[in-house]
Parts: sequence; structure tokens; C-alpha cells
Amino acid sequence: MTTAGPTPSPTAPSTTWRDVLLEQLSFYWDFHLWPRLEGLADDEYLWEPAAPAWSVRRGPDGVPRLEQEMPEPEVPPVTTIAWRMVHVGRDVFGRRARALFGPTDAPADADMFDQRHWPDAPITAEGGLAMLEEGYRSWRAGIERLDDEGLLRPIGPKGAGFAEFPMAALVTHLSREAMAHGGEICLLRDLYRAQTSPSG
Repeated sequence: MTTAGPTPSPTAPSTTWRDVLLEQLSFYWDFHLWPRLEGLADDEYLWEPAAPAWSVRRGPDGVPRLEQEMPEPEVPPVTTIAWRMVHVGRDVFGRRARALFGPTDAPADADMFDQRHWPDAPITAEGGLAMLEEGYRSWRAGIERLDDEGLLRPIGPKGAGFAEFPMAALVTHLSREAMAHGGEICLLRDLYRAQTSPSG
């Protein structure tokens, strides 16, 4: 006679959708994006494939900043690998992770767009890669702590204009953002390699 395993408690939280969302993001990171970033150097990180281009530049005070305009131009400039990497690591993943899951040095009422959660913008490839990895791992760790009920709850005040949206909507949106920008980073690497190779 065989016996079944323990019967799950009817009140146990479900994590089905959390696991699906994390598996999608982790697979993209582990097999598509992160391996393609190996060997990134400063020249390539800051390479401007067209003019004008938005990048990470030092301001008059010597502090590196991500170039951008608000509102964004109808046809924004081409962006460098540095711009996209900082945008994904800090703005897409990092600031959201710090605002929603902590820890952060920003005030308690700072929403997920507040620059005080993470003001840095690395001007070196090493710094950009470190920021990207830290932002991704912080965001992933935060999502890992949620169950399906948590994914369905509204983001709350830290979501600013998106406060009433469920957390799951933010998770899927940020995954889409990371995959879109990640694909563009990989394409820029292909173009850089083609224009610097002897046969290019």
C-alpha cells in the first residue's frame, strides 16, 4: 500500500505565479544577457554609435550622470551601452528594489522613482556591470519573498502614479523593460565588434 505525501494546508500561500515569473527572468539573465556581457571594456561601454547620443557623462561638478530630457523628445537620441546598462541596473531594477524591499538611504516616503534610492551612474564598464548585477539580484530577491497573494496586492504609495496596480503588473513590466534594453545592449556589442574588427 502506498501512501500519499502530506496534504497541503488549505491556508498555505500559493507561489505558482511567483515561480513562473522568476523562472522567466532568471532564464533570460542566466542564458541570454549576462553571458553576452563578458569582456566589456570602457571603450565599448561608452562607444557612441551615432551623433547625437545619450550616455553617462561627467557634469560641471565632475559627477557622472545619465543624460536624459523630461519630457523625452519625440525622437530621442541613440543611447550607449553605458546609458542602457545604468538605466536597467539602477532605474529599472535597483531603485524599485530599494524602494519596495529595502534597504535604502532615501526617506521613508520616497516613491520608487526617487533618485535618492540610488544616485550613482558608473562611468566605467566595471562599475556598470557591478550596478547591473546588484540591481538585478536585489530585485529578484525581493520578488522571491512574495507569494501569489503578494503579487496581486496593489503596489501602494511607493508606486506613485501606479499605486493601485498589482505588484505582478510591475514585475512583468520590469522584465519586459530588461529584455528590451538587454537585447539592445547585445546588438550594440555586435555593432561595436563589427566596426572594430579588421574586416569591418
